Amino acid sequence: MDLHTVTAYDIARTREDLVADAATAFVGGGTWLFSEPQPYLRRLLDLSGLRWPALTVTDAGLEIAATCTVERLAALSGTETWPSAALFHQCAAALLASWKIWKRATVGGNVCLAFPAGAMISLSTALDATALIWAPDGAERRIPVQQFVTGNGTNLLGPGEVLRSVHVPAAALASRTAFRKIALAPLGRSGAVVIGRVGPDGAFTLSVTAATVRPYVFRFPEPPTPGELADALRTGVPADAYFTDAHGAADWRRAVTAVLADEIREELS
Repeated sequence: MDLHTVTAYDIARTREDLVADAATAFVGGGTWLFSEPQPYLRRLLDLSGLRWPALTVTDAGLEIAATCTVERLAALSGTETWPSAALFHQCAAALLASWKIWKRATVGGNVCLAFPAGAMISLSTALDATALIWAPDGAERRIPVQQFVTGNGTNLLGPGEVLRSVHVPAAALASRTAFRKIALAPLGRSGAVVIGRVGPDGAFTLSVTAATVRPYVFRFPEPPTPGELADALRTGVPADAYFTDAHGAADWRRAVTAVLADEIREELS
């Protein structure tokens, strides 16, 4: 898509270059930005010049740069031995995109778009990841990705703020996981993505995304009983949080979420 209203394209080299107004968009991979008209834009600010390391592994966990591509992140499933390693490719595959998109689309872009079917949101939420936000005044803050995404296409970024990275804690990387996705078509956009995780301490975590307008996470000290899990989903996700679009009706999303959640409970118990 030609963005015919854009009159300036700048490349950020340092943090001081990250100065933006309402008519400026930060560019990671640009796969969504160039997919439809953006009539309000006059300037694009490319983040690639900052040369952030895509992936940084430390004793504390994994730091994923906002500019890390989906392809690079998915490759961790074949190179790392973390118990949760399979989840990186599983979530990347839940993103309805060709291999060409994988090479350009970024983790940060997917998270910041805050779409319910955002596969990197599913991954980050399931692994208790936190988002590092850079403010224009030089301050920074960390927010759980579960809280960072506030609704369908909305997040907690303020004017001029930038998502710098997403951090996955070591305990989450050391967790056993189970993944379920359902869509109305075999290669269709996700209707529901449900992910379960059992940590080294035996605690059970379940995340629900794609079916709802924002992520929901449920925590138990140990794998719950079928009734406990069903009650948590029924009381923890408001009925109006499930949405209807071309990829599924709200009542269908709610029903299949419960089925997938129980499959995960049984697998990880």
